[in-house]
Amino acid sequence: MNLNKEQAQNIAAVLSEALPYIQRFAGKTIVVKYGGNAMTDEALKAGFARDIVLMKLVGMNPVVVHGGGPQIGNLLSRIGKQSEFVQGMRVTDTETMDIVEMVLGGQVNKEIVNLIHRNGGNAVGLTGKDGNLIRAKKMTLLRDGPEFHTSEIIDLGHVGEVEEINIKVLNMLIQGDFIPVIAPVGVGEDGHSYNINADLVAGKIAEALNAEKLILLTNIPGLLDKEGNLLTGLNSQTVDALIADGTIYGGMLPKIKCALDAVQNGVTSSHIIDGRVEHAVMLEVFTDEGVGTLITAQ
Repeated sequence: MNLNKEQAQNIAAVLSEALPYIQRFAGKTIVVKYGGNAMTDEALKAGFARDIVLMKLVGMNPVVVHGGGPQIGNLLSRIGKQSEFVQGMRVTDTETMDIVEMVLGGQVNKEIVNLIHRNGGNAVGLTGKDGNLIRAKKMTLLRDGPEFHTSEIIDLGHVGEVEEINIKVLNMLIQGDFIPVIAPVGVGEDGHSYNINADLVAGKIAEALNAEKLILLTNIPGLLDKEGNLLTGLNSQTVDALIADGTIYGGMLPKIKCALDAVQNGVTSSHIIDGRVEHAVMLEVFTDEGVGTLITAQ
């Protein structure tokens, strides 16, 4: 196919725009949390894999952390087990934890690894239990409020939070020119497995690796103001103000907190981007505009 002059100039402009980003991020680590529509739509899945492979080929070090909530919920339904959530966290008894490990560490993780391989990359899949990567501890929530006479501890079962990241295995893979693909399952000192929020794991891994960027894929354009306009260029002070005035609330709170914690602990920038946009990761990394909300420490 022969390109006309305008098409050729557009392609040249895009490639030219990408050059300073390739130079700037060569050798830098970029942690990407992969989830939402980008994990279920075939075109988006292929686009994501190509983005990750391209990043690796031009000298960046992508690390993928993935979720898998819908896939877990589907399998639980098929075996007749109802999903229960408290404050956005899946209550995870021993039987459910077995399902979580099977779906995240097996089905979802291997599908992503295979997708990267099919697009020319070299990926290695692992859970937080491999190489003692994610040391976890049991998460407890408090049910607290004026309607309760005392605070009540909620037992979520095998739901955990990150206690420590052991980056030796990740550094070995990165230095070996592999792309790590991580399922958010950790192990406690008691030897028990724990289901951990994938955003939280991605943030903690980004901190441990002193990553240049943390990118969280979502099913919304980014953080929106009360009029529905996209907010970007945020820092600690502006985020605190947006929480105080109710702009940031509900399910977006933990995601924003994760992004903010990362930049306050050494990650250069965090990005909450729209995973429903094809090649969203590429657009965020290689272009001037990006496709979401940028958060920095200052």
